[in-house]
Amino acid sequence: MSVLIKGTGVAGLTLATELTRRGIKVALVDTASMVGQGASHYAGGMLAPYCEREAADEIVLTLGRGAADWWEAALPGSVTRNGTLVLAPSRDAGDLNRFASRTSGFEWVNETQIAALEPALAGRFRRGLFFAQEAHLDPRQALDGLWRTLLQRGVCFYLGDVPKPDFSAFDLVVDCTGAAAIEQQPGLRGVRGEMIYLRTPEVALSRPIRLLHPRHPIYIVPRANHRFMVGATMIEAEDDGPISARSLMEFLNAAYTLHPAFGEARLIETGVGTRPAFADNIPRVIETADGLAIAGMHRHGFLLSPAMARQAAERIEQTVANHQKPRLVS
Repeated sequence: MSVLIKGTGVAGLTLATELTRRGIKVALVDTASMVGQGASHYAGGMLAPYCEREAADEIVLTLGRGAADWWEAALPGSVTRNGTLVLAPSRDAGDLNRFASRTSGFEWVNETQIAALEPALAGRFRRGLFFAQEAHLDPRQALDGLWRTLLQRGVCFYLGDVPKPDFSAFDLVVDCTGAAAIEQQPGLRGVRGEMIYLRTPEVALSRPIRLLHPRHPIYIVPRANHRFMVGATMIEAEDDGPISARSLMEFLNAAYTLHPAFGEARLIETGVGTRPAFADNIPRVIETADGLAIAGMHRHGFLLSPAMARQAAERIEQTVANHQKPRLVS
């Protein structure tokens, strides 16, 4: 069997990885000239199923628990397993109790323990929640790593303006086009997400910090070379225009609240992406006229794409096992 995957974001690349592991021939096509564009390019890369449970159904925790292991197996050394630290300014200390009541897998930490976990934050917060089982990765490096691995496995990529393959030459087509599928897939809507990158050598963090905020739970994720990704909004809109002044100010204020040295940081990038979501914000594998689609990743792309890829791969394998005639593109 041969499978054509439309889309080279996190859903498409994880599915291609899963299928090639199982010996299924794969090709990928995308209108972008590089892999990992769209919302995947602006992701936080937090593999944080316990924290996500605060605002998501139990299925997100169930499906997301194995994400860090999947990524580490696919790209050894790519995953940092230092957990997640959830904090709140003194005026919002009650939000920690609410966050704790909706989650599990954490321990309460006091000021001394926070300083031991993150020396840069010594004396700045009296208590917090530490989710020791969580992890994170750099999304851009991870997507580049999957792309290079797939190339080594002989997978063909048809990117940008290069001539596209004949879709009818494939047994099955899987749509992993993310936000581009909103108009084609019933029930999908767009959720705007914004982020920024700051750079400063004056702050060192070992893990993602979630700073509870009245409007959005803002996270600060350490990257290499003194960079920090700060995000992300969840705005019910399909607008992918430039970042709003309000969001930018909230991000900068959150970073400054975490540590005053961020006040002298350099703003090196802003980004906006539209994330596709169903009404329940849970992704799923669905049937289409051409085969299958992985749709509705919402804000859970790197966390849930391994589980979605496994589900889709198992359905494709079952098709082969049952000798069913696949759906062809008309």
